[in-house]
Amino acid sequence: MNKENWGAAKALGRLLRFYREQAGVSQEALGKETGYSKSQVAMIERGQRRPRGRFVEIADPFLGAQGALLEVAEEVSASGIAAWFEDYVEEEKKASAIHKYETHLIPGLLQTPDYARAVFESAVPALEDDEVEAGVTFRLKRHELYFRKPAPLVTFVLEKSALTKPLGGPEVLRKALAYVRECADLRNVTIQVMPDNRRSHAGLSGSFTLLETDDHRKQLVYVEGQVGRYFLSEQPDVGIVFSRYSALRAQALTPEDSARLIEQVARKL
Repeated sequence: MNKENWGAAKALGRLLRFYREQAGVSQEALGKETGYSKSQVAMIERGQRRPRGRFVEIADPFLGAQGALLEVAEEVSASGIAAWFEDYVEEEKKASAIHKYETHLIPGLLQTPDYARAVFESAVPALEDDEVEAGVTFRLKRHELYFRKPAPLVTFVLEKSALTKPLGGPEVLRKALAYVRECADLRNVTIQVMPDNRRSHAGLSGSFTLLETDDHRKQLVYVEGQVGRYFLSEQPDVGIVFSRYSALRAQALTPEDSARLIEQVARKL
């Protein structure tokens, strides 16, 4: 899915919110009219979910949009990427280095198809089948960055708990761990595991991603929360989070010991 269509999802959401507020209609009322929940309407307005069925067909005249919503909706289709994520993806495409600290899940760049599918199927509110499959397809396509020329440096620090959550069942997790171990052998990839018996820890504030672009001259921090996502690009914030990542790498197991631990966890499944 090209950037034009990602932008269309965001534009449709903003336009929907504009006409809804102009009409004095609440998200709950619009949802009742279209057969959607209030939270689903909110997700469409944020560009996190594409409208399905007759949603736009009903919403356009109900809100007095005079065809504007119908026009923009024609550009929106299942892309596998939420509008809020498009800015991150654009930066990731340019990255000369990517560093990821994860606490709960195997990161998207290390996921197998079945594991990614289990992640998307756990979404609340639930995604439609085509949205799940589009998400899986796009997530796997991102793995191509390992083989770009020049290849980016990619490092991970993963909490052990991220490697033991049995999403999709033991067999899905076992194959996922095998893929993580395979990625660890790539020359431009380093994977370290944080043992669960550390008495000091630099990552208690949660997961984050660090990006270096422009041949390592530009640094960004990307953070996702329950309902908000944001970049940090200014000092001293960026320097503080990069320092935390350096501390995490020092506190984690070595790449060699991490590889052995991953293999050990997989054998126990």
